Amino acid sequence: MKMMQTMMLSTLLAGGCGCSYAQSQAAPAASPIVRKALLTAAISPNKSVADVEIKEITLGRGQNAPLHLHPCPVVGVITAGSIALQIEGQAVQHLKAGDAFYEPANVRIARFDNDGETPATFSAFYLLGEGEHEIIRLLSK
Repeated sequence: MKMMQTMMLSTLLAGGCGCSYAQSQAAPAASPIVRKALLTAAISPNKSVADVEIKEITLGRGQNAPLHLHPCPVVGVITAGSIALQIEGQAVQHLKAGDAFYEPANVRIARFDNDGETPATFSAFYLLGEGEHEIIRLLSK
């Protein structure tokens, strides 16, 4: 009897039941790739980009960036928290995780402040031309 049970079990495991282990463990269908538009930024038509420097930056709770500008265009995305961004002369933009932003070259950034209750993190992409290295210039006023 034991021999018969062992043979039946072997037959089932070997595929005798009409299906194989691999079939029963088939991978789920792949999800489609989704592309969500975050930002379209018009960079100066004569700007040639030779290098992209990428930084991850974290501002502590309530921390404010000083008045500054970037000698190169900057695009970025907020990955955690919330930021109040104000390009001088424009309305404040309130950005949250998943929002993208653009800071044009040589334009004063009046505010880039963590306006939330938790640290705010963002990735910034500095679009550098040939021979350019400076990514930020702090201003006194």
